[in-house]
Amino acid sequence: MTGSNLTKIYDLAIIGGGINGCGIARDAAGRGNSVFLCEMNDLASGTSSWSTKLIHGGLRYLEYYDFRLVREALIERELLWKIAPHIIRPIRFVLPHHAGLRPAWLLRLGLFIYDHLGGRHLLPAARSVDLRHDETGRSLVPGKYTKGFEYSDCSVDDARLVALNARDAGDRGAVIRTRMKAISAKPHSGSWQITLEDSRSGERSTISARALVNAGGPWVEDVLTRRAGISAKAKVRLVQGSHIVVPRLYEHDRAYTFQNADGRVVFVIPYQDDFMLIGTTDRDYDGDPAKVKPSNEEIAYLCDSVNDYFAKPIGPEDVVWAYAGVRPLYDDGASEAKAATRDYVLEFDTPDGLPLLSVFGGKITTYRRLAEEALEKLSPYLNGENASEGWTAQAPLPGGDFDVLAIPALADELNRKYPFLTKLLALRLTHAYGTKANDVVGDASSVADLGRHFGATLSEREVRYLMVREFALTAEDIVWRRSKLGLRMTKHEIASLDEWIAGQKHIS
Repeated sequence: MTGSNLTKIYDLAIIGGGINGCGIARDAAGRGNSVFLCEMNDLASGTSSWSTKLIHGGLRYLEYYDFRLVREALIERELLWKIAPHIIRPIRFVLPHHAGLRPAWLLRLGLFIYDHLGGRHLLPAARSVDLRHDETGRSLVPGKYTKGFEYSDCSVDDARLVALNARDAGDRGAVIRTRMKAISAKPHSGSWQITLEDSRSGERSTISARALVNAGGPWVEDVLTRRAGISAKAKVRLVQGSHIVVPRLYEHDRAYTFQNADGRVVFVIPYQDDFMLIGTTDRDYDGDPAKVKPSNEEIAYLCDSVNDYFAKPIGPEDVVWAYAGVRPLYDDGASEAKAATRDYVLEFDTPDGLPLLSVFGGKITTYRRLAEEALEKLSPYLNGENASEGWTAQAPLPGGDFDVLAIPALADELNRKYPFLTKLLALRLTHAYGTKANDVVGDASSVADLGRHFGATLSEREVRYLMVREFALTAEDIVWRRSKLGLRMTKHEIASLDEWIAGQKHIS
């Protein structure tokens, strides 16, 4: 069965529902453009949900003299914290000095530059730490690490960042379609004609747009060559990054940055209250990006890296969850994956005079600035009322309209309004939804009003909200991307949620 939507010509069509595609959709819609975004799976189902969950400048990129990228990322760090304070949190990292690796003076110099390169106004500056007496030294190998440094960055719920950008784009008029694959994109009668296929029904349809953005992530070259018939000038380098999650290893709230003898660093970050997130690896990847999985070798590497520092060792048997993603880096010819640039490149083509912008590389921290630059390049071809005016630096994402330090007060307020919520649930809802937590709970006046409970404090009312407002269609969308409740739910509970969702297809 074939359908069409050729009577309407969108200003902009976007292929790819990761952080870059959704960030561009939000920016473009806010400038008054009509926007259509399609994603072949779920939002953030590719690279954008498999990150280290950090909004950071990239301290180690200073070693590659990538000062422009680090400065841009540092400026974005606090800016993003301000517009999404519910899903972005400040975090302090402890960097132990490892004798025989980077000298202490070099670490101190790097952190001085990191503090002063730009953008730090609210986050505290770096400081030296005596690991023999500081609580952060107690979990380390006794006597091996005596000196360290503490510095600031931020953690983020990466997949929620994507969903909130998509939601805000939708609220500003953008059409967001998940499970909708772009089969082809061809110039036709003065506009792009994009053929779409619904991955659930197999039904095909077409839409038209004046301009096209290829934000396909790991599939960016495939979109260009196979679907648009254009030979890419830029090349993508697929780099696999894997992470592991283990039960919490210590009580304090600081994270660690551990140096390895191979020149890489590994982060150990308190995660979801009861766990630790450890990553990442860097290895070139050749294969289907949808099928990437952590290898036993990578899991062992991460465990060994941590064991070089912590007194209590961990092993693969301690891993409660492991995940891998493929980073679609711009191929700058670096000999090693760890040295490949994390900067982005926007390739611009005009087949038959029609604008096509393809996104290569990039990192979550700089997605908003990437979107601004993309709109700057596309503005001559768009009809938005405010085509040349950037606006996303000041506008909060949905639920983020409160002060960055007000999360505890916001959670208390939610608890007072809905006294049947436990304090832990009120805090979880506040961190996930910010001021929109009130919309999630709605007019409920008791626990029973929340409907069916699926496990790990997930209620029917929250699931319905995620389906109606945040484009969720499956249990996986909900427990691994809109939340990380999959860490606390059993396989049976997740399967029961999927069965329930299957019976709710009328929700829209």
